Amino acid sequence: MTHVREQLSQLPLLELTTGFMSFKAFAAAVELDVFTSLSGGREVTESQFAAAVGLQERPARLLLPALVSLGLLEKHGNAYRNTPVAEQFLVNDKPYFFGGFLQFYNHALYRGWEHLVEALRANTSVLSPGGDTVFGPDDFMIRYFWEAMHALAGFTGKTLADAYDFSAHKRVLDVGGGSGGIPIELCRTVAGLSATVYELPHVCPIVLRKAEEAGLADVVDARPGDFTADEALPSGYDVMILSQVLHCGDEAGNRTLLAKCLSALEPGGTVLICELLLNPERTGPRPAALMGLNMLIAHPGGENYSEQEYLTWLAEAGFVDLRVERLEAAGANGVVIGRKPL
Repeated sequence: MTHVREQLSQLPLLELTTGFMSFKAFAAAVELDVFTSLSGGREVTESQFAAAVGLQERPARLLLPALVSLGLLEKHGNAYRNTPVAEQFLVNDKPYFFGGFLQFYNHALYRGWEHLVEALRANTSVLSPGGDTVFGPDDFMIRYFWEAMHALAGFTGKTLADAYDFSAHKRVLDVGGGSGGIPIELCRTVAGLSATVYELPHVCPIVLRKAEEAGLADVVDARPGDFTADEALPSGYDVMILSQVLHCGDEAGNRTLLAKCLSALEPGGTVLICELLLNPERTGPRPAALMGLNMLIAHPGGENYSEQEYLTWLAEAGFVDLRVERLEAAGANGVVIGRKPL
């Protein structure tokens, strides 16, 4: 019998090696307002593109095929225009604008990833040395981090509303809910629902501003606090959301927070954990696995956990009727659900 040895290729390794080029080309296009300049179906030639984004002809000529190859622009004849995904998510006045999230990674997290080996060897954050976190009140974080999280949270809220029936609920507490993207989206779509974002004091004004801009100031409010330090969470809510919160903490801290949720929830109330979940074997998916490394770089503690770990913690905290629903959003691929007994 003749055995044919499988021919291996270096091309997958080349794709991994040049991945940063794709990211940087994407980030440059957003910073140059390429997609906003081409919004509304506008088509431009190469020279018109150069003029629209303020580039000389050579760099414009080099950038265009890169963006087409990335699926962000499309070419018809000699004209270029946004692809549907760029038109929906990369035009800066659209409701689910993704550019803020990208720019946070570009201006804040990218430099941390340059020191990944250092973080791995020392088991410590390289962006938050000494226990500081990215959640601070400085102007840079307010400009980039909270706006970035809002872009993800709004779309996560949209997919969450499709995956979970909120019609039986009246009051939502979004624990560590950032600028309020999820509850704003939920209260926009679910009749009779009101929400409170429980957040650090310097973030609460952002929540109130976002709610006002959405026309929902009468149903979305903010309450200052720190779930890592406060002995108890606000009570009187029949559903609590933990979105991209537990991946910032270690197991002990997360178990403590889930116990606080159980104590504060109304009887029969529900907790929803929205995260990029690792599979039970902890072999992927890739976004969840890489986000775990991001937690090492950016936070003193935390990692991405598997759905089975969350289910175990919920059960041992006393929650019942546990299940997992799948989501398709950049901020979460699933929601782990538990109910407080009556």
